[in-house]
Amino acid sequence: MSSRSTPPDADLVRSLGLPATGSVYDLSTGWWRHMPTFAGNPQLEVVTYNSPQGQRAEGRFPFDSPGTNDVGFGYVSELVSGSLHTGTHIDALCHVTCGSEDEWHGGTSATSALGDYGALRGDASELAPIIGRGVLLDVPKLLGLDVLPPHFAVGEDHLRQAADAGGVTITASDIVLVRTGQMKFWPDTARIAEESGGSGVGVDGAQWLVSKGVRYVGADTMSFEVRPSPVPGNPLPVHVLLLQQHGIHIMEWVNCEDLAADGVVTFLFVALPLTLRGGTGSPLRPIAVV
Repeated sequence: MSSRSTPPDADLVRSLGLPATGSVYDLSTGWWRHMPTFAGNPQLEVVTYNSPQGQRAEGRFPFDSPGTNDVGFGYVSELVSGSLHTGTHIDALCHVTCGSEDEWHGGTSATSALGDYGALRGDASELAPIIGRGVLLDVPKLLGLDVLPPHFAVGEDHLRQAADAGGVTITASDIVLVRTGQMKFWPDTARIAEESGGSGVGVDGAQWLVSKGVRYVGADTMSFEVRPSPVPGNPLPVHVLLLQQHGIHIMEWVNCEDLAADGVVTFLFVALPLTLRGGTGSPLRPIAVV
């Protein structure tokens, strides 16, 4: 489980001085029943679990004792089910495995660290608050496009040139967001697939991010990386490289459209993952403050 406090961080302190106007951008998708999600994941369900009508009819609390609820107080609660990778989210280290022993980052094997109720190590309970300088690398803008074409691989040159165009140098304390433009069509996943589906960060682009030492990366796509995989025998090579090999957390379905429209390149990035024990990730509501 993650600590409730962290050591002093000079980079964090500097990032808190970034906002100049106090404008806040919500970078999340929002969440709703049966919203679009990865085909291999269960759909998000939101079902009423308690209602005043049911409490009255069945004589349950707070209608279980005559004379104790003259005001007719009732309450509504719900049952939510679905994948933690629905909508805007962050991957925990245990999310991606590789090799015959199904190992995630740090050589942790699923055979020894995966219980009946989720991962025992590298899970969402270890996710820290994310606060720091955010950097938007707007690749469509660099190329004079509104949105990247389908299956376009964002490489090292694209990321480096987008950083140069924005007048920013990527540092190890940065949270780097890569825009493809797909969220322009959200939540119409059929149009996303037609206009830009499969575009994302390529292996050399991911290697460049690794070389910069960043701990967090994100994109406005479902899988962060270019699809289909350009590497034979490796379905998601960028996930393996970033998350499994280097422990770099990946955020997906991050909505960068308003930032891009306003020409924002650097900003204070704040996101607080849910530290759900056993979880392989967390829904995330990131904000950018400029």
